[in-house]
Amino acid sequence: MKKNILKVAGKYLKSRLIVGTGKYKNFSETAKAIHASGADMVTVAVRRVNILDKKKPILTDYLNPKKIIFLPNTAGCFSSEEALRTLRLAREMGGWKLVKLEVLGDKKTLYPNMIETIKSTKILVKEGFKVMVYCTDDPLLAKKLEDNGASAIMPLASPIGSGLGLQNKINISIIIKQSKVPVIVDAGIGTASDATIAMEMGCDGVLVNSAIANAKKPIVMAKAFKEAVISGRNAYLAGRMPKKNFASPSSPTEGLI
Repeated sequence: MKKNILKVAGKYLKSRLIVGTGKYKNFSETAKAIHASGADMVTVAVRRVNILDKKKPILTDYLNPKKIIFLPNTAGCFSSEEALRTLRLAREMGGWKLVKLEVLGDKKTLYPNMIETIKSTKILVKEGFKVMVYCTDDPLLAKKLEDNGASAIMPLASPIGSGLGLQNKINISIIIKQSKVPVIVDAGIGTASDATIAMEMGCDGVLVNSAIANAKKPIVMAKAFKEAVISGRNAYLAGRMPKKNFASPSSPTEGLI
């Protein structure tokens, strides 16, 4: 496949931008922003999906799961038991086996509980799930997830919804270099330039929700992220010039008058 195609657990994505479906004003805005982003995959919080009240609109009224990949996630789960139950429900509801796992440690930081996350990954992989895993930026724990069958490693850039951007480039770089599965930065991206930086570093993709949904103009911001991810990926493939501590003239110094 071409270098601009991202492969995750057997799925081919033309866009390296994955977007969330939460926090928008309504489903209409959600759909418009997602279409503007060009994303092939969207995350869906299973615990927040309306499946009972048939009078209320549902996401699939606005986004066709046959045309865009739905990625069920375990947002809001604080234990392995909750996460496992949620994803098993997703499999029963829609036959989904490609899922995003996140097991949170506490309600203040929303940092991943890595003990519960690793435990859940092992179980889900044994049950036949393809698991994309939200995790801390600890290279050792990221490798542990890969060793236990994770289909993608998704380290946070900074706390969920913080918009602080990449706070630990060194660790993210180590994770990228050591991983044989896709590395997709998840959580904390604040604006389009953050996504460009992540892609320039060599990340395989970025997942964005709050930065688009909470923007003053979500649809415009979604388009900005689309372009930022493409630009960052192209810059990575091009190979940046080496950094130097001193000036280097851009014009030839030979043959001066």
